[in-house]
Amino acid sequence: MAELLFFCGTMDSGKSTLALQMEHNHRARGRKGVLFSSHDRAGESMISSRLGLRTRAVEVHPDTDFWSEVTGRLTQGARVDYLICDEAQFYTAGQIDQLARIADDMDIDVFAFGITSDFRTRLFPGSQRLVELADRIQVLQVEALCWCGKRATHNARIVDGTMVVEGDQMVVGDVEAAADPDSAGEAPRSAGAAEPVTEYETLCRRHHMRRQTSRASNALVGNELPLPFEPAPEAEPATL
Repeated sequence: MAELLFFCGTMDSGKSTLALQMEHNHRARGRKGVLFSSHDRAGESMISSRLGLRTRAVEVHPDTDFWSEVTGRLTQGARVDYLICDEAQFYTAGQIDQLARIADDMDIDVFAFGITSDFRTRLFPGSQRLVELADRIQVLQVEALCWCGKRATHNARIVDGTMVVEGDQMVVGDVEAAADPDSAGEAPRSAGAAEPVTEYETLCRRHHMRRQTSRASNALVGNELPLPFEPAPEAEPATL
């Protein structure tokens, strides 16, 4: 019996890498599938990993109808055993309903991969619906790390070097630049740039709530002053 599975995690937890590995494993066993993605870092109609792997996929738009996508292929004689759905957090709730119906009525496995919550710690609509409908939810075992070394649980948006918690839910940005210690303290926006520079960083809950990014942390370290400890007095020799 087919299932709707949701693989979730923060940025940098290997979701797209796992999606590509799963596609390879199923294809190596002779199964045929369709790959979908939305707003991938490599551009439209792509699934890409930060490790450098990438493959072509069907771009998902707000008006994409998964049921029509699959039935169209089946009526043309194509074989569809499974669907790989990357960046599923960007799908609409209605599209997640379509994926559940495909698993139930067509007996086609659906493997969805996505981030659970946004930079405001609010659930993405697609992820929320997946949590509500998925047969199984699997949190990825590869842990993204906060700058402090603890497990990262939240995604932070950084605009021109400052962490923000308000704005549009979907804004494309760079992940590596925000977490690069060599860029800490530098002005992120180049001279004369018209658009603000948007970056993302994974943080533990404590530092996300404190809005303390790696750049802010490095800036604080440079301003620290030693505590005014007085040297301990020398002990007098004991007398009998």
